[in-house]
Amino acid sequence: MLEKKIQVRNGLVAVYTGEGKGKTTAALGTVVRAIGYGLRVYMLQFIKGSWHYGELDGAKLLAPYFTIERMGKGFYKILDDNLPEEEHRAAAHAAAERALEVLKSGEYDMIILDEINVAVMTGLLPVEKVLEIIAAKPATCHLILTGRGAPQEVIDAADLVTEMREIKHPYQHGKLAQKGFDF
Repeated sequence: MLEKKIQVRNGLVAVYTGEGKGKTTAALGTVVRAIGYGLRVYMLQFIKGSWHYGELDGAKLLAPYFTIERMGKGFYKILDDNLPEEEHRAAAHAAAERALEVLKSGEYDMIILDEINVAVMTGLLPVEKVLEIIAAKPATCHLILTGRGAPQEVIDAADLVTEMREIKHPYQHGKLAQKGFDF
């Protein structure tokens, strides 16, 4: 069992956005680094729903330092989505309220809101709610927001913003997503 080795004193707000692959993956890399210092990390997934992702099993291996909670109903208006918009919207709002609850609990040193930018970009969540979440972040907690389409207001409120830009993708050559690499 790791002992907490550091205390977060100046928590940052980071945004991983852009059209390229790697936003959630970048956040997960930060998880590994944080756990190495004994920090406790919580990830809330806004969009990802019923599919099985490798990070779910990986989180179990990193417990009790890393927790993932999925609250999304799946990808909205793409792939196999057959749910009414109201269900997706209700799930996004419930996830935002859960994010506020977790931030206020003080239980975690780092909180990742995975695909929250997509929830805003698709109109499931107003940008004002995300700004409320950012404002609620304790000084002793890092907050990472992922997903393409980060609104300018969120970018302005962040300390760090990284844009993933696609240059080349295997899908362009007929190669489908692979377990362990893509999900």
